[in-house]
Amino acid sequence: MDTETRLAERLRRMPGVRTVPRPVLPGRGTEFDLAYVRDGRPGGTPLLAVPGGPGMASVLPYRSVRRSAARLGFDAVMAEHRGVGLSRRDRGGADLPPAALTLAAAADDLAAVLDDCGIGRAVVWGASYGGVLAQVFAGRHPGRVAGLVLDSTSGSTRADHAEVREYVRGLLWRGEAPEAAGAAERLRDLVEQGAVPADECQDVVPVVYEFGGPAMVERLLEAVARGRTGTWRRVRRLAGKEAGERSPCVLEFDLVSEIWRRELHDLEPDGRPLDPAAAFAQVTAGREPDFAGLPVDAEAVQRGLSVPVAVLSGAYDLRAVPPGAEAMAGRIPDAALVRFPRSGHGFLDRFPFAGLVAAGAVAAGRHKRLPGLAERLEAGRRVTSATAMRGYLAASLAMDGVPFPR
Repeated sequence: MDTETRLAERLRRMPGVRTVPRPVLPGRGTEFDLAYVRDGRPGGTPLLAVPGGPGMASVLPYRSVRRSAARLGFDAVMAEHRGVGLSRRDRGGADLPPAALTLAAAADDLAAVLDDCGIGRAVVWGASYGGVLAQVFAGRHPGRVAGLVLDSTSGSTRADHAEVREYVRGLLWRGEAPEAAGAAERLRDLVEQGAVPADECQDVVPVVYEFGGPAMVERLLEAVARGRTGTWRRVRRLAGKEAGERSPCVLEFDLVSEIWRRELHDLEPDGRPLDPAAAFAQVTAGREPDFAGLPVDAEAVQRGLSVPVAVLSGAYDLRAVPPGAEAMAGRIPDAALVRFPRSGHGFLDRFPFAGLVAAGAVAAGRHKRLPGLAERLEAGRRVTSATAMRGYLAASLAMDGVPFPR
């Protein structure tokens, strides 16, 4: 038995891990066992948490989040996305085929998991890609949604992705925001001088911005201008791992990249610096361009929501950018836009307590109070993956001779 199989078997024996049979393809006889995990007490507030990706597993990476949810009175459920981790293979041991990997099927899997749990309606917390899947779920199964936490997400249309590209360039290339004008000017100069390759900018600069804002980007570029490129090279290596490497039962993008390619992203790279489309174009290169788009009209779903919704947006988020979050919240009849002034992308991964507070407020119908709590929540957060990454970058910059406060 290989290491990956042993890990999967160990995870299947974890308390709360169950499976529900699901069709590989609609109307066909072949099935696979969709895994899910449930933590908390029955009778608590049902919470269905949907991680990002596509490609993030649920059972292994979010144990501490589920334990925190249980302590706060939630009945927390997370499904292992089809094509990922414990839900990767059919009963014959073969990887699920590309045709099985669709947003509609993944949304229907969530409904099947709630059925297996005996849960009629749940607050759905979707982060990043998980927020797109949550909207598809709400469009296909509106009666199962008691409320939504849309965390660092969008409608994932071509217009959304074009908006992200223009926002990133306006901020970090053209310097349209006063606080980032100096960093943008220095970046343009370094590219023009050949000190950094233009095609590496997207792999490095937005990552540093998300964890430290414009001040940390300025320190990074100051180091590069002095010839100290250690931090630049370290961040680029980390970005390459995130985009391309498979980590069993944690991050498995290889199969579910079909969803990204066919339903989520058809914006082509334009060859200019700071292009978010470039990284995913490399991952899906060589495949037929049979783009179909979302199985629901995301904007129509947003306008038709009749439940409380909290839209969480980090000011440093360069993947689901603040103007997009504002527009989305404006379309939702009963939404609260919750802006976090010093946060980046993805609260489920980087600051889950904020998401749990938002889910509790949504469940209680008190979501309109959340905007007034955002700065206090940020000020009180302790060590998270975000603060750890910020510390790593600060330490790296110190080695490059440009200390940055942690």
